[in-house]
Amino acid sequence: MEKALPIRKHPRLKGYDYSNNGAYFLTLCVEGRHEMLGKIVGRDVLIAPENINTLIVPHIELSEYGKIADKHINKINSLNNIISVDNYVIMPNHIHLLIAIQKSETSSVGENGAMRTSRPTSASIPSLMRSFKTMVTKEIGFSLWQTTYHDHIIRDEADYQRRWRYIDENPAKWAEDEFYGGISSGKTI
Repeated sequence: MEKALPIRKHPRLKGYDYSNNGAYFLTLCVEGRHEMLGKIVGRDVLIAPENINTLIVPHIELSEYGKIADKHINKINSLNNIISVDNYVIMPNHIHLLIAIQKSETSSVGENGAMRTSRPTSASIPSLMRSFKTMVTKEIGFSLWQTTYHDHIIRDEADYQRRWRYIDENPAKWAEDEFYGGISSGKTI
């Protein structure tokens, strides 16, 4: 008897245009949640530090894979004038990005005197994620990503600020993270 395959839920909001102006909170994970992008350091000193001046804030120490991902995240702002990375954090087995899309509504007058708007853009969240994963994969030599990613459409300024804080505080709260407890991978470069 054949085992029925699980019905897979489509992860994107049905009917939503992911190239619309706005802000998006994205999370992409390493396949199998293997901790290949780095490790959190500095969290042990949070337990009763003897001298507050020597307190080391927990932060990520990137692996070579994490450094490659970081390089390609930083390229997004320099290569694209429509999509910007406002904030991000690379965690041991996932990445959070706060992305903004801002297409200008410039227009010009055509030869016949009619108003013409700027050409449509292919800038969208799915194409950005596909390009990012492809560039990292090419440089590393294999894909370390899950096929999908999680997205959240930012609704208002309070939501934006909440996501910004979450990114900033994520390394310090690693043990509470839903992705904590992944598998340390033996792969290194």
